[in-house]
Amino acid sequence: MSTSFERYQKRRLISSYFSVVISISLVLFLLGLLGLLVLNTKKVADHFKEQIALTVYLKDTAKEVEIEQLKKSLAMAEYTKTSTYISKEDAAEEHSKEIGEDFMEFLGYNPLQNSIDVYMKADYVSPEQIDEIAEDLTAKNFVDEVVYDKPLIALLNDNVKKISFWILVVSGIFTFIAVLLINSSIRLAVYSKRFIIKTMQMVGATKNFIRSPFIWQSVKLGIIGAVLALIGMGIVLYYLNSTFPELELLKDLSLLSALFIGIFLMGILITWLSTFFATSRFLNLKTDELYY
Repeated sequence: MSTSFERYQKRRLISSYFSVVISISLVLFLLGLLGLLVLNTKKVADHFKEQIALTVYLKDTAKEVEIEQLKKSLAMAEYTKTSTYISKEDAAEEHSKEIGEDFMEFLGYNPLQNSIDVYMKADYVSPEQIDEIAEDLTAKNFVDEVVYDKPLIALLNDNVKKISFWILVVSGIFTFIAVLLINSSIRLAVYSKRFIIKTMQMVGATKNFIRSPFIWQSVKLGIIGAVLALIGMGIVLYYLNSTFPELELLKDLSLLSALFIGIFLMGILITWLSTFFATSRFLNLKTDELYY
């Protein structure tokens, strides 16, 4: 009979530990994913900003030397990420492919212009800075006009600011919820042993002596949960980096390392604090209060 009861108690204990570890790992995993999102919000926003092209149309009277000088100056400009020269012939060929027929047969000439597409660095993609760059380029006598999607740039910048703000707000709320969930799991685990805590106290054990095994056990569960969460984060990060290599998610290893270490330490710290306060609560209760 005693052996059967012991097996039952052991299974119950393992089940309790398993539920705590799963709770910790899931919460830390979601918190880690949110951390990845926060770290890469600017990177994703920069990626979209750098897809917007500033197109410089050149006059037909522009000399070859002037075009070459402009191409070199744009390629070396501090605001340029990449630049591409498109001749009027290449533009006509591309346009004919898009519409499915050779429009020059009807017109008898090529109405398109030589142009340079400039893809700018994200830090320079703002209405004010692009206006200033466009004015400088338009001032050149061989430049016909500079075209870019000003409403799209303004809308993109506004949305990036709003999204960044709300991501930070959601991160703060979720972090608070994560702490509460892990704390609740640990408190329930300690609650099931409240009579053992009180019995040890009644036979003369000190508070620190009683707390130590509970804290150490919870910390071990926190470490296991954190390791599982980090493995999950690593898998997701590898998948995202393989799917979207242009975002270069693994480029800044120092920030990623700091995030992984932070999640690991958070798993230890939250479980340690939760166990400390939970055991302290039951240590300070009277015996008859343990039943409520």
